Amino acid sequence: MPSLKIKTEVAELGRIFAAVDELGSQNNWPDDFIFRINLVVEEVAMNCIKYCHMEGVSDFEITMDPQDDVLTIEIIDAGRPFDPLMDAPEADTDSDIEDRAIGGLGIHLVRTMTDDMRYRREADQNHLTLIMHKPS
Repeated sequence: MPSLKIKTEVAELGRIFAAVDELGSQNNWPDDFIFRINLVVEEVAMNCIKYCHMEGVSDFEITMDPQDDVLTIEIIDAGRPFDPLMDAPEADTDSDIEDRAIGGLGIHLVRTMTDDMRYRREADQNHLTLIMHKPS
């Protein structure tokens, strides 16, 4: 079960993508599934990089646990409490792009591309769990 300690720096995204690609190769996942995983993890990681800590560089952790046809991804950070299921603005997908408020589309994308999404706050850390079923 790969676990990565990631610094809140954009340059770290390459390490994440490499780990996802390697895990996908080891598990013979189709390319489109690997692409979806990378997209979802990139969105959550960018939120950690941008918003977890307002000053300086810190770390967060990504754990990926492949079991049969299900991948469980857990992202843990010690940033301010943020429950994307409750705290993220609802994405406006109906209005014209120039009329939409900023925010919410990234979490909407994560919700759409995962099969389940759970949040808990434990020991002063955010724990976001994402479940993705491998396509048949």
